[in-house]
Amino acid sequence: MTPVQMRMARAALGWGVRDLAEKAGVTANTVTRIENGSDAKQSTVAALRAALESAGVEFIPENGGGAGVRLKMRGGG
Repeated sequence: MTPVQMRMARAALGWGVRDLAEKAGVTANTVTRIENGSDAKQSTVAALRAALESAGVEFIPENGGGAGVRLKMRGGG
C-alpha cells in the first residue's frame, strides 16, 4: 500500500484522517506522516491496510497502469 493508495482509499470511503486513525488504532499524526511518505513500522501499515480492507477497499497492484484502489461490490449488484 503506497501513501497515495492510502489517501485514495480514505477518499473512496469518505473517511478523514481521524476516522482511519481510530479504526486502525493509531494516531491521526501517524496517518498524516505515512500519507506524506514517512517510513512506518510494518505493523502500523498492516493495521491501516486491514482497517481499510475491512471497510471494503481492494488495493490494485502496479500493473502498468499505476497502483490504485477500488471498493468491493456489495450485495447483488
